[in-house]
Amino acid sequence: MKTFFSQGRRMTVVAAALAVAGLTGAGAALAQTPLVIKFSHVVANDTPKGKASEFFAKRAGELTGGKVKVEVYANSTLYKDKEEMEALQIGAVQMLAPSLAKFGPLGAREFEVFDLPFIFANADDLHKVTTGAVGKQLFAKLETRGITGLAYWDNGFKSFSANKPLKTPDDFKGLKMRIQSSKVLESQMRAVGALPQVMAFSEVYQALQTGVVDGTENPHSNLYTQKMHEVQKHMTVSDHGYLGYAVITNKKFWDGLPADLRGQLEKAMAEATVYANKIALEENEGSLAKVKASGKTQVYVPTPAERLALKKAMVKVHTEMESRIGKDVIDAVYKATGFDPTKL
Repeated sequence: MKTFFSQGRRMTVVAAALAVAGLTGAGAALAQTPLVIKFSHVVANDTPKGKASEFFAKRAGELTGGKVKVEVYANSTLYKDKEEMEALQIGAVQMLAPSLAKFGPLGAREFEVFDLPFIFANADDLHKVTTGAVGKQLFAKLETRGITGLAYWDNGFKSFSANKPLKTPDDFKGLKMRIQSSKVLESQMRAVGALPQVMAFSEVYQALQTGVVDGTENPHSNLYTQKMHEVQKHMTVSDHGYLGYAVITNKKFWDGLPADLRGQLEKAMAEATVYANKIALEENEGSLAKVKASGKTQVYVPTPAERLALKKAMVKVHTEMESRIGKDVIDAVYKATGFDPTKL
């Protein structure tokens, strides 16, 4: 198992893990007190992921008849972005919902297929992957790392924003564009002549405000709730990429649960996933309407010809990333969705 903590930090987290209810003597604990599941994430409670986490906690308690208590820790109150995966692996926390981009640094680069530009035409094609064989195969890659994948939750499709109109590939040339840490997204930006700038999400607003970066990409709910529309004059509804999460759990913990309890939690997670994806869609649509109503950002919807030009410019990234992600994984997504890049 790959680990990153210092020895001192590891001992602290190991001690915390041993103190978590249910990880030792789970059978006896279940007979006396509720099994506590700590669910940690790094965003606010009022985001789609935050709301879905609370929904899961509520349904888990109801479906198990109070035998399980899910404690949700939002806004990095339990573990920070860079600590939480390690904490899950050693059992200090039982559930996380990291963005899919987080699995590349863990060694599961196959998950970077979700970062490829224009690989999903719409949400229906996306869900053919996340709820189908490809999604299950990707989760299987995590098992050897002590992680079990439970569900994929949507955040939404991304739009570009900048202080100039972005209608053609040439419009991106020379712009400093903020991205998540992702080799795929770096290649995406370079494909249109932009200069990718890796930056923590919490730093983006100020960087846009001060001109440290010229633009970025976000689902509409992220752009609006972080007030980025106040410091970006233009937004292009490109739907060029996808941002989502994977709900994951500690494998040893999950496998050690009684079968009936695990089944009830799986049902709660299935219901939470339907809720998560529904609310993500609603909030992105609502946020786009609010951005338009603010009058601070000019929202532009590309013509079919303009979107095709962007697509042709960026889809070459798929081939560039074959050796990193795996050609077999990319081809499996193509097969599931019916996408054929040679016919553009």
